[in-house]
Amino acid sequence: MTYDIIIVGGGIVGLATGLKIKQQKPDLKVAILEKESEVAKHQTGNNSGVIHSGLYYKPGSLKATNCINGYHELIKFCEEENVPFELTGKVVVATRHEQVPILNGLLERGLQNGLTGTRAISLDELKAYEPYCAGLAAIHVPQTGIVDYKVVAQAFAAKFEAIGGTIFFNHKVKEIKTLNGISYVRSAYHEFGCKLVINCAGLYSDKVAQMNQIEEIDVKIIPFRGEYYKIKKEREYLVKNLIYPVPDPNFPFLGVHFTRMMKGGVEAGPNAVLAFKREGYKRSDINLSELGETLAWPGFQKVAAKYWKTGMGEIYRSFSKAAFTKALQELIPDINESDLVDGGAGVRAQACDRTGGLLDDFSIKESEFAINVLNAPSPAATSSLSIGGTVCELALKRFGK
Repeated sequence: MTYDIIIVGGGIVGLATGLKIKQQKPDLKVAILEKESEVAKHQTGNNSGVIHSGLYYKPGSLKATNCINGYHELIKFCEEENVPFELTGKVVVATRHEQVPILNGLLERGLQNGLTGTRAISLDELKAYEPYCAGLAAIHVPQTGIVDYKVVAQAFAAKFEAIGGTIFFNHKVKEIKTLNGISYVRSAYHEFGCKLVINCAGLYSDKVAQMNQIEEIDVKIIPFRGEYYKIKKEREYLVKNLIYPVPDPNFPFLGVHFTRMMKGGVEAGPNAVLAFKREGYKRSDINLSELGETLAWPGFQKVAAKYWKTGMGEIYRSFSKAAFTKALQELIPDINESDLVDGGAGVRAQACDRTGGLLDDFSIKESEFAINVLNAPSPAATSSLSIGGTVCELALKRFGK
């Protein structure tokens, strides 16, 4: 079968990209190849479901631009397609004196990114928003919300198919070869010809990029598992909406936080520990080949040397519920170990360059016959329609449209 465009990956970014292309140019033949039996099986379906506002991201960066634009597009899509969501707002709380200047910097960054209404609040106001939360200073971000991204992805898929797109499930890509300007994408069951490959493979985006014959892929995906607890039903009153800590500015994770879920319940977490397998959702999930690649990557070795103390703390919290609880108690002193039950886990595809840089911004790299989304961590789900629009523009230039 021959298509104009083949998209590798049926997560939320791949689906949004396919949808944007078909909306812009319905005559193009577009197919999505997904290795699982359904959409949103990995990063999309295993996150906390937060609609991010754009608070954290450097003004003008791809993250900031796509998050803010994507936020508005996502809200509009959910309203039009009757996808349940809620704009809850959130508080970001400094619990130590050294965090206060960082919190003030976050407020300034949010205002630069256009988050009207985001403001510093008094401790009395903090108690009004979150009665059981403690801290030294706080800001309130009204634009933050919650949604079930698996439901969003399913809605993207349905709309994509309704306007002529095709999704092939259980089609793991094995090989991509290009001959006379046509790329031949071979899955476990079939070979597809196309003029352009778009790589939205998430945890395997670097592997697919190598298949696309980019001269040099100077990043490797490092998988970090984020583990959650859930708060027992009878103690969910401790959290009204969303409570976040001040993040470590040198580490690309937001720290353990509290999130009321669209599908019900309250999650606490995640931590961030190295996964021993790219799709390693359990501590016992190990792929020696993938782990060996991670450990041998010069960039990861530099990251480990630089952040070993932070990493050891994350590992300790992974194995010690008491330590995890202690971290949560910085924000809600009344929470107890007995209030927490095991929740789920997700794996974040974090691109790491050869020099030890953990890529903070989105990264989209083009080659002659492919467009590769190489780094799309949080807030990629919020930003998905905007990222999809960006990739769509790049793709349509190839077709002279």
